Amino acid sequence: MNRFIQFLKTFWLGLHWSKWVILCVITNVLIQHVVFRIDLTSEKRFTLAAETRRLCNDLHDDVLIKVYLDGSINPGFNRLHKACEDLLNECKQLNSKHFKIEFTTPSKDRTKEETAAVEKQLYEKGLIPEDVYVKSGDKSTAYKIFPGAIISYKGREKVWPIFNRQSAGVPAEICINNSIEDIEYTLTNTIRKLQETKRKEITFLDGHGELDTLQSYRFRSALAEYYNVNHTAITPGRELRALRGTDLLVIAQPDSVFTDREKYVIDQFIMQGGKTLWLIDPLSTNLDSLRKGFTLGLPRPLNIEDMLFKYGVRLNTGLLQDRQCGYLRINVGYDKGQPRFELFPWLYSVLALPQSQHPIVRNLDLIKLDYCSTIDTVSAPGIQKTILLQSSRYARVMPAPVRISLASVKFPPREAQLINYNQPIACLLEGTFNSFTENRLPQALLQNPDFHHADVSLPNKMIIVADGDVARNEINFSSREILPLGFDRNTNQTFANATFLLNCVNYLLHDEALLNLRSREVKLRLLDKKLIILKRLKWQTLNVLVPLLSILILGGTLYILRKRKFENGADSAN
Repeated sequence: MNRFIQFLKTFWLGLHWSKWVILCVITNVLIQHVVFRIDLTSEKRFTLAAETRRLCNDLHDDVLIKVYLDGSINPGFNRLHKACEDLLNECKQLNSKHFKIEFTTPSKDRTKEETAAVEKQLYEKGLIPEDVYVKSGDKSTAYKIFPGAIISYKGREKVWPIFNRQSAGVPAEICINNSIEDIEYTLTNTIRKLQETKRKEITFLDGHGELDTLQSYRFRSALAEYYNVNHTAITPGRELRALRGTDLLVIAQPDSVFTDREKYVIDQFIMQGGKTLWLIDPLSTNLDSLRKGFTLGLPRPLNIEDMLFKYGVRLNTGLLQDRQCGYLRINVGYDKGQPRFELFPWLYSVLALPQSQHPIVRNLDLIKLDYCSTIDTVSAPGIQKTILLQSSRYARVMPAPVRISLASVKFPPREAQLINYNQPIACLLEGTFNSFTENRLPQALLQNPDFHHADVSLPNKMIIVADGDVARNEINFSSREILPLGFDRNTNQTFANATFLLNCVNYLLHDEALLNLRSREVKLRLLDKKLIILKRLKWQTLNVLVPLLSILILGGTLYILRKRKFENGADSAN
């Protein structure tokens, strides 16, 4: 009887556990057919942005992405390859019907001759190879990889640059980290370009000494990836046709006076809804004179001050000095007949770190502004003003005329003198603008049926930056190289000028989705290599000893408890 009861107990216990086992098996089978992920990162790194999701869902034709990035060369490119694979798999889940992915390398299943031919084809398509050096003992082996992909859509092809090589001197690890941050933006951007059917028109204004095509080459080239870019002057006889068809007008560092006719054409362009990007230097500085020791900063009248005042800002003619600044290379003497240069903080080279959370500047790095001025916002009905860039807490404004001397690096201003903190440098204006010619034109002209004039604009936007050099790229004439926009030859550092200007244009032309994707922040929580070396022995010791000690303590505790239990049982029996 006791055996039968024991059997029943065992049977019911087995039945109880078996139902949980069966439930686990059924759940496991169901999960195989249901794909879901939970993103626990604070910045939602593994969650696709809304623009990317929309782009993937709206695909109505096959997109073939052939990835040539080899992730087996070193750990850095392996991380980049993994980030690329994860991103593409996320996209494929949204639209598996039209999203086709292929991972390959130029040498896969090919002879040397065939590999060389494929590499040549990739290079001609715009996929630039990278030489990667891998150390093995005392030897260093060079490998050639193509860290990018070719995306095909409706018979068109474009290169997706997965790895973005930055300026010379920037370590490869930093480039890889930045590439991982930008990987979703670059993919979405490439697919968008393939889908484009009609582009918006951007016009650079000529005729007033503005930045020429060489000085603004990098800015124009960056814009040309998204828009049609041209330039024009408002010449007599064709004033009203000069800006016809233009969506955005860029006025980049003019140095001569605007006529009333030109002002009127620009004003009416704005009244009809045309967007404007003003990059204005209110102060004139002669850098050739500075090389001789000093120069003067003098007011530069452009005859557009009344227009901008009417729209809601005032350009100040003072020169900004900021302790958060770049460096200037100065010859401090000679060593064995050779000039000896040293870097000194140059307070006139302002490095503005955006503090606003506006999409144009959110998560942007430092922006380089040389010999910039400041702006003030003034009352303008119906206009919303947003400060995009401003100085740091330690700045001051030097009233014009300003004597700019190289000797000033020896006598920097004291902290007590830096009293003009958070000075506005760039401002976004949004709303309905009033014409600066309001109530100033003769009635006979206004009543002419062939004359179309507006005193109040359509809902509009414009951005004013009190610096024209923000869009100027430097040129290395000895090597005939146009340097990247925002590149500082003194420190070999590239600042965020290009991204800032692109964001401005994207926002003005209602490309906020692309702008938000570009400014998305992905934090890479990397290990500190120096700290790893310093603390290696400590953590190795802890990782070895702590588990052993834990097992010994647990085992000893259980042994003592069992010993006491049996001793108490023996005493009770006696």
